[in-house]
Amino acid sequence: MSAYDPYDADRPLRLGCACGQHTSDAEHAAATLRERSEAPDVVASTSAFIEATLVKALFPQDALRRRFLRAVGRKTAAAAIGSVLPLHALQAMAQDKAPLEKKDLKIGFIPITCATPLIMAHPLGFYSKQGLNVEVVKTAGWALIRDKMLNKEYDATHFLSPMPLAISLGLGSQATPMNVATIQNTNGQAITLAMKHKDKRDPKDWKGFKFAVPFEYSMHNFLLRYYVAEHGLDPDRDIQIRVVPPPEMVANLRAGNIDGFLGPDPFNQRAVFEEAGFIHLLTKELWNGHPCCAFGTSTEFIQKHPNTFAALFRAVLTAAAMAREAKNRELIAKVIAPQAYLNQPETVIAQVLTGRFADGLGQVKNVPDRADFDPIPWQSMAVWMLTQLKRWGYLKGDVNYKQIAEKVFLLTDAKKHMKALGQAAPEGAYPKFSVMNKPFDPDKAEAYAQSFAIKRDARPA
Repeated sequence: MSAYDPYDADRPLRLGCACGQHTSDAEHAAATLRERSEAPDVVASTSAFIEATLVKALFPQDALRRRFLRAVGRKTAAAAIGSVLPLHALQAMAQDKAPLEKKDLKIGFIPITCATPLIMAHPLGFYSKQGLNVEVVKTAGWALIRDKMLNKEYDATHFLSPMPLAISLGLGSQATPMNVATIQNTNGQAITLAMKHKDKRDPKDWKGFKFAVPFEYSMHNFLLRYYVAEHGLDPDRDIQIRVVPPPEMVANLRAGNIDGFLGPDPFNQRAVFEEAGFIHLLTKELWNGHPCCAFGTSTEFIQKHPNTFAALFRAVLTAAAMAREAKNRELIAKVIAPQAYLNQPETVIAQVLTGRFADGLGQVKNVPDRADFDPIPWQSMAVWMLTQLKRWGYLKGDVNYKQIAEKVFLLTDAKKHMKALGQAAPEGAYPKFSVMNKPFDPDKAEAYAQSFAIKRDARPA
């Protein structure tokens, strides 16, 4: 379809940008963001952000980091941390100092705002700056993403953050070691209900409802199950949960095939835009800062292409740093809205990214952190996901939660490396958090998994 289709209600008819130097507003926005990214202060702050991101994974507690720095001094600390984390390798990648084992890459993505850093790195030239020729490939659904990674058709991909855990464990597929390199987004999901249910806001009234989630091994499935179970409903017996690709969720809601969905944006906002549904709640209200999607690849790819992987890591982290800044969000909405990426009305994406949005119930809300792009793959997040796999019968028997988390979520060997440096080892990257006001302690994962009144020993036949 032409970019200037006069009969597409969702596309502007403007034949160029306001400044007249670009063919579209999207190209103008991309040029503006590229210019911002190349400013000396942004380059410096991006480098600092990347280093801080990695160091934060080693020192999840500020008090521990301060004690370490006071004990050994800044230079010794930087050298010691540099021997553990690929800081110099990442900086070298930015200057093309290390040879890339593979330059032509295919990266899969699902057209949702969760993939913002991975997507925007393409039109903004962050991949090409690293010497990479990356094709970002729009993909129809998560099962296809999984299969293309297993078949090595994709070199790296946009994952739902539980997927690398599931694939590594052989849940739903042949067991193949996968890794989470970065979290793509935190928050950024919602429960959306059909307009006919405006008077059924209490989950206790949802018995018999049909809900959609994008994939079985997803935070969406886990959070929906958690939410309804906390309100006394058994998600396997009192409601139906169906897997529906995100781009098909609004159409299914409008057709009455489902009563609601816990899905990724922009489709919650698209349902409001089309007056097909309303936003019942944002998932940040269940767990503020929860992970959703991730950027990752196979363990084999990392082992065979360490320099290429470092270059990818740098590009995606640079994009994440820009995506976190509120001042960039409206421009990013323009960049990722076109057909090649999300193929959504710009106003829908802008509402999601800026956090100023209509909820479908007549209110305009302002939630700046409705979506965020904190890239740190905390191991406690992975452990929580594993507890939910255990709770709902996907995982059986004894589970070594931390061992699995540390194999799959990268930067997880902090404890071992700190011991090697002669320092008192921290617990690792295992910060505690709460889900619906229930504290989660990753050191007591099995007790947590067994603590729920509603759970499964095995999946229903």
